[in-house]
Amino acid sequence: MKTKTPIIGVIGSSEPCDNGLFLAYEVGRLLAEAGAILVTGGLGGVMEAASRGCSEAGGQVLGILPGDNPSSANPYVDIAIPSGMGHARNVLVAQTAQVLIAIEGELGTLSEIAIGLKVGRAVFLLGSILRVKGAVEVATPQQAVSAALLALREG
Repeated sequence: MKTKTPIIGVIGSSEPCDNGLFLAYEVGRLLAEAGAILVTGGLGGVMEAASRGCSEAGGQVLGILPGDNPSSANPYVDIAIPSGMGHARNVLVAQTAQVLIAIEGELGTLSEIAIGLKVGRAVFLLGSILRVKGAVEVATPQQAVSAALLALREG
């Protein structure tokens, strides 16, 4: 029986601090090393840092963009999906990902966390001040990726 490739979402601030960029890059790199596909909102900040980490480690990056132009994706996105949905594309990101890892973040990230939890996704918070019942705090990129992969295995 063929095992499907895990799809893990990284969501977070479009204007993260330096530590947030580091955390996102490391999560992206570790996801690639684990053989997962990374899905993000395809733009800058945490999304770009995670995409860069994943891409540089040989992984595949899917970006679900808010606008109509696929060229607006950050340069590390392999497959750009221009949704034309604005912030409503957050639903597509949360629905596409089998697990979500939130790094820093504000209201857009909060919406993705809530949608993810609503549709039954495991959500892990890394370096985030956001607190949502059902989302689990993790301390390191390694812990975030390990927890995400374990959540997938356990269903």
